Parts: sequence; C-alpha cells; structure tokens
Amino acid sequence: MAAASGKGRQARQGNQIDREQGRVMGKRLAVESFLTTVRDEAKAVDDCMRDDLAALAGEADPLLMEVLDYGLFNGGKRLRPLLVVLAVRLCGGPRDLTTLRLGCAFEYLHAATLFHDDIIDNSATRRGRPSVGSRYGTVAAILAGDFLHAWSMATVGEIAGRQGLALFSRATTGMVAGEFLQLRHSERVSLAESDYFRAIMGKTGLLIAAACEVGATFAGGSVESVRALREYGEQLGCAFQIVDDLLDYLGDGEKTGKRVGNDLAEGKLTLPLILALEQMAAAERGRLQTILADRQVRAASLSEVTTLVDGAGGFILARQRAEKAVAAAIAALGRVPGSGESSEGRLLADLARYTLVRDK
Repeated sequence: MAAASGKGRQARQGNQIDREQGRVMGKRLAVESFLTTVRDEAKAVDDCMRDDLAALAGEADPLLMEVLDYGLFNGGKRLRPLLVVLAVRLCGGPRDLTTLRLGCAFEYLHAATLFHDDIIDNSATRRGRPSVGSRYGTVAAILAGDFLHAWSMATVGEIAGRQGLALFSRATTGMVAGEFLQLRHSERVSLAESDYFRAIMGKTGLLIAAACEVGATFAGGSVESVRALREYGEQLGCAFQIVDDLLDYLGDGEKTGKRVGNDLAEGKLTLPLILALEQMAAAERGRLQTILADRQVRAASLSEVTTLVDGAGGFILARQRAEKAVAAAIAALGRVPGSGESSEGRLLADLARYTLVRDK
C-alpha cells in the first residue's frame, strides 16, 4: 500500500510539472531535441578534458591519472561548461578550443567538490557506482580533488586573466561559506526559508552564476549582459537545487544515481521540509520534528515523512518556488541583446525549462 501511495504521489507530481510548466513558460519544451543538442555539446567538453588529461600523462602520477579518469568521466551533466560556452557565444566570443577549455575548468572544480563532498557525507556511491573515495580511498580522493581545484584556477587564470580568476575565486570561497552554513544548520529541526536560500546559493548557485559571468566577461560582453547572465545563473542554480530536493523524495534512485531519502537520512532540512513545517498543524509538526531529531528514526521514516510533507503541500510549494526561479532566469536572459533570436539564447532558455522536468 505504501509503495502504491508513493507511486501515486509521483504521478501527481509529474502531472503538476506538466501543468505548471505550460502555465509559467507559455510553451512546452521539445525535450528530445534539447537533450540531443546538450549531448553533442557535452561530448565536445569530454573530448577536451580527455585531451587535457593526455597532455598531463607524462608528468602526473599514474594513480592520480587513474583517479581523475574515473572521477571525471562518470556520466555528469556538464552543465557548468555548457553555460560557459553558451555565455561566450551569446556575447560574441570565440567558438574555439580556448572557450571549451575555459568551460572545462568549471567542470574540474565541480568534480573536485564532488570528490570532497562524498567524503564529508560518507557517500559510498556517486551516480550509481562507487564514489571516488570508496574506490580509491579517502586520501586519494582528497588529493585528486585538491589537484583539480588548483588546475581549474590555473586554467581560468591563463584564459580569462585576473578579472576572470577573481570572479572564479569569489564563487569558490562562496561555496565554502555555503557548506559551513549548511554544517551549522545540520541536525536542526526547523529552519527559515531565507537561511535555506543563502545556503544553496553558496553550494550551487554561485558556481553556476560564475560560469555564466566568467563566460560573458571573457567574451567582452557589456556590463548589462554580464549582470543579466549572472542573474540567470543564480536563478537557474536555485531552481536546480530545489528540484534536487524534490528528487530526493520523489525521484527514482536508479535514475538519480543515489538513494532516495539520502538528504533526510543525513538530517538536511531541504525546501519541501521547511515549507511543510510552516504549513502543518501542531500535532503533525511535532511528529515530524521528533523524526528529524533522531538519526536512526530518520533513516527508517522516509515513507512517513513523505506522507507528512505531501499532506502539508510541501512538494507543491517547493515546485512553485522552482518555477518562480526558472521564470526569473528566463526574464534575466531576455535582457541580453539578441538572446531571443540566437541559438545560444534559445538553448539557455530551454536549459532553464528542462530543470523543471529532469528526473536525474
């Protein structure tokens, strides 16, 4: 019965996505066409990263090279390099290997954070296979992450200069601040929505925003275009993280590559929980807070928590926040000259829309 109820909730949630996307965006996204284009761009990024690794092969330790190959080519979305490339092109920059290498630097930093995050979170898997730390050990994962961090900064500095490196470094320090904010909030049984958004802006939004901002700056975009693309990235990052929060309850673990309910088990107060707690009657709120306060109880209570959050409208309300962020991202994109007519502008808009329908 619980399984059937869960499937019913997921079906309702899927219908809600379709209805709200049509209402907020005014048109349906041609998903298959969009994904084909993204796969082609991702392949170009992968080819560029493989060439980078090949150039390092004679200098770097063989174990480091093995760890990097395993950790970098594991089915990632390549969202951040794609944003760099599209921002460069939209602002009239070059369509060449240099632009791809700049995008790859953001993937290197992103991968470094994943290597380290899996250690912090004691995660044994990443995207459906053993995490770098599980496969190669904690020390190797930390060192490989450190290497990627340094390599990414060197690449950005070489290509985008002092200004680009300053923007990149600001995002990096903001990510650390976001992690510390989440650390201070862990194991809490209540959290303000404003605190949540500050944390996710650091964890997710800043690097995505920096990918757009650095790309636009490197291409020589106007001050307004750079500002608009940064805002687009901030809103996209917020929407992306909120959908991640929803998938932690309503997703398919085989597609997402991680166990459903993982955030709950770790005691993370994500947006559906925060919004549900605000709407609940005292009895339900007390029960949910009791579950959240005990690590062992949390790990065994996914079905009950899902029912409580669903009953309080937490999933619907979180979905609405994601839709609002996507609408704001597309509105910001519209301030970039030519974004409505160019293939890059249309792809960036489709990328924001796709955030609402992705299942992994």
